[in-house]
Formats: sequence, structure tokens, C-alpha cells
Amino acid sequence: MTTGLRAARTARGWSQDRLIYEMRRFAEQKLLDIASAASLKTYISEWENGRRAITERYAAILRPLLGVTDSELRGEADSQPIQADGYTDLLSRIDAAGSLSDSMVQSFFDQTELLRTMDRQMGAAGLVDQMNGHLTAMEDALTFAVLPGTRRPIATALAGASTLAAWQALDAGAVERAWRRYELAKKAALDAESPLYLAHAMGEQAYVLAEAGRPLLAVELVRDAQRTQPERHTPRLRAWLAAAEAELCAAAGPDMEADARAALDRASALLPEDGELRDPDLASIFLNAGHLARWRGNVLAKVGDGSAMEELYTSLERADPSFVRARSGLHCDLTQAHLARGEVDDARTHLQQARLLANRTGSVRHRRRVELLTGRL
Repeated sequence: MTTGLRAARTARGWSQDRLIYEMRRFAEQKLLDIASAASLKTYISEWENGRRAITERYAAILRPLLGVTDSELRGEADSQPIQADGYTDLLSRIDAAGSLSDSMVQSFFDQTELLRTMDRQMGAAGLVDQMNGHLTAMEDALTFAVLPGTRRPIATALAGASTLAAWQALDAGAVERAWRRYELAKKAALDAESPLYLAHAMGEQAYVLAEAGRPLLAVELVRDAQRTQPERHTPRLRAWLAAAEAELCAAAGPDMEADARAALDRASALLPEDGELRDPDLASIFLNAGHLARWRGNVLAKVGDGSAMEELYTSLERADPSFVRARSGLHCDLTQAHLARGEVDDARTHLQQARLLANRTGSVRHRRRVELLTGRL
């Protein structure tokens, strides 16, 4: 019944004793009263073996610690009770959705932006409840919005938030949830009639395929994203998709090195020289010359190009300190670049920094990469 708890715990690399320690520390910080360590040891064993149900009291602690939704933790599907006569309630929901003001829709975007900021600084695991509630509110609003003029702005907000939620799920190691969130983002983008949000969701979803061991399929998906109404893409989105293609080609192996380099050159040519960090039409896209330099270093490190080192160290010096998780990836890139040159001591130093930052943000995705690189030392 609760194998999800065991899977989430092991994905984080935590023993039962480590989970007990984190639960008690969380409870102490939040001034919550929970069982003793000895009792928790028994509870966790019984939860994971299906002999005891997880109460909401403990589920509210486990969800943010492990970065899972309630259904993933419990293995139960959410359901709504059947009513003999639900027309009154249905019309009430339709009327509420139809009367959503512009300020209410803007509040959806503002909440997504707050969650995005918290995510890049602290990691995704502790935000799972907030993100789930945020998506549920928008899905409900969209479900009961009838006319296209009402649906489009809500769908646009949902597309952006779902893409963020998907990336957070991927970072937390919840790959199926990530895939489903990307599918939700694509459907919302179609409802919003927004090829920008659709292409971006497709581009990010390609990373799920790459990390699942299907790099060639990932390359095809990101290329298909670039062919999705390209005349309506912004220049910064075009550059972002080209850079994503370069990274995915590099991950596909030496046979696609030329494709990776060509895509990098295309990304550099497409990136606007306006000094801006974000795309005004697509808040999810952070890309300027500095970010692209880090991306170039990542790609060159993957293909074993010695020139990656200069790009990566320049990026490290200029990196925005608020992008904590991104710095973990940058240290992984430097580890890979030093290993390619046989510089084991330098590689070990950067790998240690990558591990510390991955643990700080609770990133299962980066921790997995750290472990793979550790195996090469």
C-alpha cells in the first residue's frame, strides 16, 4: 500500500534511520509533537510494509521531506464522491470560473513565480504540497471555465505552472509524475493556443526521455518542438530550444557530436543581444549570454572538448548565487571536464561541492549524477 514511501526514501539515498532523523528535525523546527525515534522506527517499517496507514499528521511531514504528492506517498488515487443531483454544485462552479477576474488570473502567475524563486534557491522537495495545491486550483478553474475567452488565460497560467511542477518532479526523482505534468502542460498550452508554452514543455519533456535512457528519442522530441509553429516562437525561445538540442545530442554519444556543435552555434546566433535575462512572453525561460556560456561548457564537457574548462570557470565566477541547484550542475560539469583531462584532484574537489549543493536542495537528479561521476574517480 505504501511502497511509494520506500521508493521515495531510497531515491533520496536515505536509510530508515536518516528518515527518522529528518522527521524529528522537521518536527522540532515546526514545533510539532511526534513519536519517539524508537516508535518512528516501528511506524516506518509498518508503513512501508502496508501494515499501518500513514495518518495525515505524519503525511504532512513526509510529503515536504521527500518531495512527493499525497497519492504517491499513500498509493491511493484521489476521488470525488458521487452525488444523485449535482447540477446546483456544477452550475456554481461554472459561474465561479466564469467570473474570475484578471487580477485573480494574475495571482496564479504571481504564485508560480514565487514557487519558481523558492525552487531554484531551496530545491523542489519542500514545495510539493504548495505546488500540488496550486495546480489543483488552476485545473479546477479551467475544468469549469466554459468559453474560450475565459479558458485561454487560465490555461496559459496552468501551462507555465505545470512545466515548473514537472521540472521539480524530475529533480525530486519522481519521473512518472514529471511526465504526467508535462503532458498536462502540453494540453494546457493547446487550450491556451500558445505554441510558445507547447514548444517549451516539449523541450523540457525531452530531458525525461534522455535520463530514462532514450537519448535519440529525446533529440527527436526537442527537434519536433522547434518545428511546432516556429514562426510564433520568440528569439529567446528559439535559442533555448537550440541549446537544449545541443545538450541532448551531446548526451546521445559521439556519433552526434557534430549535431551538438551545430546546435550550439545556432543557439548563439539566435540569442538576442538585448542584455535581458528572461523572455517577456515566456517567464519560464532564463537565458542570456552568461547562461548560454554555462550551457556551452556543459555540452563541450560532455563531448570531451578541452575548451569547456574556460567556459565553465567563467560561468562559475559569474553565476547568480540564487541559482543554487544550477551551481550543483555546474560543479558536475567541471568534474566531468577535469576527469576528461585526467585531473583527478580537481575533479574530486568540484564533485564534493556538487554533492553538498545537491544535498542542500534535495535534488535526487543531481545526486544521481554525482554518484555516476563518483564511480569514475
